[in-house]
Amino acid sequence: MIQSICHNILFKRWGWTKEVTVPLRDKCIIAVAPHTSNWDFIIGELYYQSMGRKALFLMKKSWFFFPLGILLRKLGGFPVNRSKRTSMTEQMAESAKHTAQFELAVTPEGTRSRRTKWKHGFYFMALKAGLPIQLYAIDYKNKRIVCTEEIIPTGNLKEDMQKINNYYEPFLSLAKYPEKFALDDISEL
Repeated sequence: MIQSICHNILFKRWGWTKEVTVPLRDKCIIAVAPHTSNWDFIIGELYYQSMGRKALFLMKKSWFFFPLGILLRKLGGFPVNRSKRTSMTEQMAESAKHTAQFELAVTPEGTRSRRTKWKHGFYFMALKAGLPIQLYAIDYKNKRIVCTEEIIPTGNLKEDMQKINNYYEPFLSLAKYPEKFALDDISEL
């Protein structure tokens, strides 16, 4: 029932379409960019639920206040305390290795603000757990959910991030707020 409701809202009422050519996997990292608005979460959640899937997602701990925190956890939310330096990457990679299903949605920029230095934890999680990274884009201009590429991390961060930048480059002007989206500056990797 939830699947049908989400499908009707996103595709029929709001008029979004999907261009997804990668297979749905039981284990993967789902990189979602551009991330410039809270609407990205809503669009992404409606899409994934419409597919009959549920992905975990990382979110700033401050969002997990009562009663919103209950809903976020039910949807797959995992609170992250950004003030503490913990081995979240290690924990999530280990969890992925030991579960039958592990789909984790992340926003590589790590924020809705313009950021030229992306967070690379998603890459290292995928590398350590041996998972593919599916590259999803939210195209507001054409109302499309797009995922036509996935990469398997090789361990060469700079080379792999260049491939990811190349994939997201056509979406620079298609974000909800294009001025807030920038590719990862890989010059110092």
